[in-house]
Amino acid sequence: MRSDANIAGPMTDPVPGPRTESMGEDVSRETPPPMDDTPIGRAAQLAVEALGRAGEGLPRPEQTRVMVVANQKGGVGKTTTTVNLAASLALHGGRVLVIDLDPQGNASTALGIDHHAEVPSIYDVLIDSKPLSEVVQPVPDVEGLFCAPATIDLAGAEIELVSLVARESRLERAIQAYEQPLDYILIDCPPSLGLLTVNALVAGAEVLIPIQCEYYALEGLGQLLRNVDLVRGHLNPNLHVSTILLTMYDGRTRLASQVADEVRNHFGDEVLRTSIPRSVRISEAPSYGQTVLTYDPGSSGALSYLEAAREIALRGVGVAYDAQHAHLGAQNDQSMVEGI
Repeated sequence: MRSDANIAGPMTDPVPGPRTESMGEDVSRETPPPMDDTPIGRAAQLAVEALGRAGEGLPRPEQTRVMVVANQKGGVGKTTTTVNLAASLALHGGRVLVIDLDPQGNASTALGIDHHAEVPSIYDVLIDSKPLSEVVQPVPDVEGLFCAPATIDLAGAEIELVSLVARESRLERAIQAYEQPLDYILIDCPPSLGLLTVNALVAGAEVLIPIQCEYYALEGLGQLLRNVDLVRGHLNPNLHVSTILLTMYDGRTRLASQVADEVRNHFGDEVLRTSIPRSVRISEAPSYGQTVLTYDPGSSGALSYLEAAREIALRGVGVAYDAQHAHLGAQNDQSMVEGI
């Protein structure tokens, strides 16, 4: 596994070309050249600053925060949000476990984890009561990040769970029996409200809902919120919606601003100040088995997820997220747009 220092290493001398040895008697050869005001230079400088902020660490929660990333509406960025927030929290110094509960296994793919049919997976944990520690794998390139992968076998787990004892709490018991210290557990749910999602809601204390900044953004959320209320009333009294994250935000459109305003008016303080922009780099990263944090640390998507993770971490210990941090992501996004 590479440390974040290794990730940042190649970016510290971002402008290619020969370095001038001397520019006259008054200039020392040790004097570094100024950063060129070029797209590559700005992007590299932003990457170094972002990873520098990540490496400085954040306050760690007193106990493991189990966050369920759920929204039965497909295509809103659940998996993307799960893996990139997890990587961001790990780069900030936390120990983070991603549990992939989606039979498609996209979170496992994005983290570079092998998840073919013979690999021990979360299916074995749910159906055969295999210890979680036997299926967890370290994520390459991100120190402190781990994944419990999903395989195609999980597609039939909904039916198999029906006849099992304590079918709604099997994931919760597996997490409770896991002895390795963790700061965060992020559970990536399938785009449905079946038994797999119910297992996640019983196991977690916090629900994180990604909402796409598009038309019909709030459509279908009512049923998810009702299910959260049902689970809280009957199975998990600690469950609550703690975080709403706006994804695929395009500041050039009036619609995105209108949707953001509507979501903030509806959910209030639960909505993170940081929003995730539309980003080609975010979409490309999974095809290389990487998160956007390692694929392109200087991209607007990487910077935004780092800031969102910082906001989540500070909220978790009761520290206010100040206005300077809230506007930092937007400023970096604008710098990146200008540099493209």
